[in-house]
Amino acid sequence: MQRLNDKVALVTGGAEGLGKAVAQRLAADGAKVAITDVQRDVGKATASEGGFTFIEQDVCDEGRWTQVIQEVEKRFGRLNILVNNAGILGPMDLVNPENTPLAVWRKIFAVNVEGVFLGCRAAIPAMRRAGNGSIINFSSVAGLLATPYATAYGCSKAAVRQLTKSVAQHCAQEKLNIRCNSIHPGIIITPLWLRQAEETAKLRGISPEQVIEEAKTEIPLGDFTLPEDVAAAVSFLASDDSRHVTGTKMIVDGGVINCDTYHLSAK
Repeated sequence: MQRLNDKVALVTGGAEGLGKAVAQRLAADGAKVAITDVQRDVGKATASEGGFTFIEQDVCDEGRWTQVIQEVEKRFGRLNILVNNAGILGPMDLVNPENTPLAVWRKIFAVNVEGVFLGCRAAIPAMRRAGNGSIINFSSVAGLLATPYATAYGCSKAAVRQLTKSVAQHCAQEKLNIRCNSIHPGIIITPLWLRQAEETAKLRGISPEQVIEEAKTEIPLGDFTLPEDVAAAVSFLASDDSRHVTGTKMIVDGGVINCDTYHLSAK
């Protein structure tokens, strides 16, 4: 029996990259999966390929969250799993504590923090109706480190970690049978990260390949985290195998944090 049989999952930012890998793994483990994204065409193609339901969504749109949850419940009857994956990095210039524009700061927080908050807030009543639930919020190793080269991004991911603990504690105190945990991936070669590497390379006057190689040398296990590595962790947290795990942070980074090796910056 697959570990997620009879579960219904919603994955934000599921059109490509990490979100797509997560959706594929949850489906492979037996869940019925809906993905959302602002990228309509890419999202529809991914959904068609994976047998998912696609719903167009900007996670910053408060009213849209209510509609998305209603669509999932109407189609599948319930919601058991929410993966708050949607997020942005922002530009690779104007990012340190001295020169980050307020508009950039607010945009990153709107997607990375407010989008996650709105997702948690909308999902809790649905999971209460379902009788159980697992919320998995995507943070990052950047939320556990100083990030002067990506100040707003790092701060936003740290906020996701704190929010996760608060949601977990609330649901436990209310005896809702809803768990909430955060995932902290390391460096993953996704389209989003490659775009960041290209921007960094231009700023430093080097090749993207050099940026990628420098990043790889910082990882104790010697290679980048794969989307599938993170998706496997998500599947565990989504399943009843982790029924007594809530409020925790799961780090999937090849040893970067625990071995204290990460020193990359916009040199």
